[in-house]
Formats: sequence, structure tokens, C-alpha cells
Amino acid sequence: MSAPTRNATLPGDPPGGRRAVAVWSIGVSVYFVAVIFRTSLGVAGLDAADRFHVNASALSTFSILQLLVYAGMQIPVGLLVDRLGTKKVLSIGAVLFTAGQVGFAFSPTYGTALASRALLGCGDAMTFISVLRLGTRWFPARRGPLVAQLAGLVGMAGNLVSTLVLARLLHGIGWTPAFAGSALAGAVVLVLTLLFLKDHPEGQEPGPSTHRGAAYVRRQIATAWREPGTRLGLWVHFTTQFPAMVFLLLWGLPFLVEAQGLSRATAGELLTLVVLSNMVIGLVYGQIVARHHAARLPLALGTVGATALLWAATLAYPGERAPMWLLVVLCAVLGACGPASMLGFDFARPANPPERQGTASGITNMGGFIASMTTLFAIGVLLDATGDDYTVAFSSVFALQALGVSQILRLRGRAARRERERLVASRVETVHVPAA
Repeated sequence: MSAPTRNATLPGDPPGGRRAVAVWSIGVSVYFVAVIFRTSLGVAGLDAADRFHVNASALSTFSILQLLVYAGMQIPVGLLVDRLGTKKVLSIGAVLFTAGQVGFAFSPTYGTALASRALLGCGDAMTFISVLRLGTRWFPARRGPLVAQLAGLVGMAGNLVSTLVLARLLHGIGWTPAFAGSALAGAVVLVLTLLFLKDHPEGQEPGPSTHRGAAYVRRQIATAWREPGTRLGLWVHFTTQFPAMVFLLLWGLPFLVEAQGLSRATAGELLTLVVLSNMVIGLVYGQIVARHHAARLPLALGTVGATALLWAATLAYPGERAPMWLLVVLCAVLGACGPASMLGFDFARPANPPERQGTASGITNMGGFIASMTTLFAIGVLLDATGDDYTVAFSSVFALQALGVSQILRLRGRAARRERERLVASRVETVHVPAA
């Protein structure tokens, strides 16, 4: 019997249906708004530098701190979801990231603005893993990969709103009205969550939780980390996600405007192209992996190679500025980074039993954000050190890609062997399960 069929008939498997779609839509709307707030600095980087009178290194600290909080919260959030449930964690997250967006709107100084972005990052960190868990509670197991992919697409839609709508508001009505007005979306999704979101369908309540102390937490983390598939998932996420994340979150707009001489409007269109490309390629990658599971690693490594090639061609172009066609191709290829990073979860998922899925997902999700933090900081420091030489600064991308690829190649064999062993054991177990 195939794995999808077995998953479809597990006792207690959620039925899915319209009710599941409605509840999941509320949860994913919280993630949608969180991504809008997370990426809002990407269209406001130059304005923030002028408003707070800071240099490139200080500007990059906004995003670094936000991502540092996000990455550091991933494993604790997974444990919180297990203990408190999705509704409570998403509600807390919505309160925190909305407060952070409001604080950023009214911050009079660099220090208060920094604290606001940290608060925003804390709330943002509570959304994605919660939405993944909500999907497993409401949809049959066979729908898990599709639900996760759709969640990623909704997140990119939030990025699209940030680049299209918030950018226009920022330059139309000003800093404070734009950020404070956008915070209303956080209040709306908070109300929807409190009124309508449910952790699980009726009759699908999880069993009573046993006491889980510090020893249990340490054991969960250590056991998940020992699995080669978990570590491979982390390094795939690390290596694939960060080039686009850094570009969209902060440095893309300054690079296109200051280094390439484009207008803000044209630069905004190219940032939009990254997001649109992400959404299209995400659907393509999802279909390919659904049909050919072995395509995961070639897709991940192919994305890394294409990204490195296009960055090298752009930075090394002999003219003073890269031609528009090359920038368009670069942004289209950067759109593959997000979908490729989702492949990391497809390595971690089969490597861990259900009771470790939250922990394993948290470990995997840390990878890309650690890489993004490192690159954001490196670019800011190098820009200050070289007098805004973007060619030198963006070359730091290649160093992290080389590190990530070396780890992927080191772990791929062990992860593949462990996955085959689990698959064989699963089939044997299925054969010995008596018919209902």
C-alpha cells in the first residue's frame, strides 16, 4: 500500500472539507499580515535611513534584529503550539506584531524603532509554524505538502502587498500614516482569530498532554537534530532562501536605485517581479516534487547555481550598470529561492515521527533566517567600509552559498539512506496492521 493511501485512512485523520478551508484561511490570514509587516522595511529602507539619520550598518540592524528574534523563537514556538494550541499562539503573535508595527510608525528615535522591529519579529515568529500545525489538525495527512505550499504562496502574496500597496502609501501619505494605517490589518485578523479560529475539528481533540519538562525539551531537540534529514533540511533552507530574503527585506531597493540608477517606481516593479516569480515557481516546484520525489535535491541545488550565476553576471557586468534585461532575469531567478527553501521541510518531515514534527520544522525554518541575518549584516558593514561599493558588498552572497552547498553535499547520502530505511520500516508496519 502506498504512503499517501495509508495516510488517508489513518484512524482519526481530519476530514478536511469547507469547514477546514474556512478555519485554515483565518489562520493563514494572520501569516499574510505578518509577512506584510515583516517586509515593510524593504520598501522603506531609504526613508528609514533619512528619518533616523543612520548609515548602512545601522539600517541593516533593523532587519538583523527582527530576523534574530524570529530565528531564535522557532523552537520555542513549536513547543508553545504543542502546549497552548494554535489559536492562543496566533493571537499572541497578532498582538505582538501589530504593536510592533504601531510602535515603528510613531518611533521618534532609532532606539525605539529598533525595539519595535524586535517586537514585530517576535510576533511574526509565532505565525508560520502555527499555520503548518493548523493544517495538520484540519486536513488529511495526504494534503499536508499542498497545504504547506499554499501557506508559502499566501506569504508571498503578503510580500506583494507590501511592495505594491505599502510603498505607494508611504510615498503618498507619509511615514506615520502609512505604517499606523497598515497596523489596522493586524487588529482585523486578531479579531477574526479570537472569534472564529478553532484548534481542531470537533471530535478530533488531541489526547491529554503529559508533563513535559526541560529534560523532555532537550531530548526532543537533540533527537531531531541527530537525524541527517533534519540537518539537511536546515542547510537546504539556509542556502536557498537568503538571497531573495535579503533582496526583498532591505537591500534590493537601495541596490537598484543607488547602484543601478533606477527610479523608485522601476525598482519597485522589479521587487514585484521577484514576488510574482516566486508564486509561479512555487506552483511549478510543488507539482514536480509531488510527481517526482527525487527531484527535491536537484531543484534545490539548481536554484542555488542559477542564483549564483545571475548574481555573478550582474555584479561583474563590464559596464557601469547592468542592463535592464539582466536585472529582469536576476529578479525572475530570485523568485525561485522561496519555493526552493520550502523543499527543506520535505527533507525534515520524513526524517521525524509526528511527535517531533514541530521541533524539526522549527530547526529547519531557522536556516534561511540565520543566513539572511548574516548576509544583511555583512552587506551593511561592507557598504560602509567600501564607500557604498555594492559589488563588493553583495559578493558576500557567494560565501554563504558555498558553505551551504558543502553541507548539503556532505549530508545528502546519510539523509537518503535514513529516509529509505524509514520507508521500508513503514511498509513493513503497514503489512502487519490488521484490517479495520
